[in-house]
Amino acid sequence: MHSEAVASRSAEHRDGGNSRESRNGTPHLDAVSLAIIEQLQQDGRRPYAAIGKAVGLSEAAVRQRVQKLLDQGVMQIVAVTDPLTVGFRRQAMVGLHVEGDVESIAEALTDMPEVEYVVMTAGSFDILAEIVCEDDDHLLDVINKRIRALPGVRSTESFVYLKLKKQTYMWGTR
Repeated sequence: MHSEAVASRSAEHRDGGNSRESRNGTPHLDAVSLAIIEQLQQDGRRPYAAIGKAVGLSEAAVRQRVQKLLDQGVMQIVAVTDPLTVGFRRQAMVGLHVEGDVESIAEALTDMPEVEYVVMTAGSFDILAEIVCEDDDHLLDVINKRIRALPGVRSTESFVYLKLKKQTYMWGTR
């Protein structure tokens, strides 16, 4: 048993300490990896040298850890835009009532380029999907001809956004 623990710690040290998986298959993140994520949530363009200084690692070690976090699907580094300023005048959250396999419908939604967010829920709706479209005609086409046409979609309810007041991804880490 002792040799297994030592081997595990040794492997953890070799791989940067952040690639062990928890029982549910998600990566186990150590305190340093969580601190790197928080630094990038504050500013996705923060230099690796500055992150390294903040978390106590070299620039190269931060670069390696960030790449590993990206490869594991723990995070993405993207430009978050205001949809209105880049030509998308209509956003809506669509609640779906589903018969049958919820996961297959959620998967079909993820394949639609206008769908930015899909979550399976417990409550009034089986799935919530956020949609970003150029205009009302585009939104109508997506909902009426594509979402409602999916086998198993029983009904939808749309919540059209009148104004976006807050959009942030700064929830930190735990």
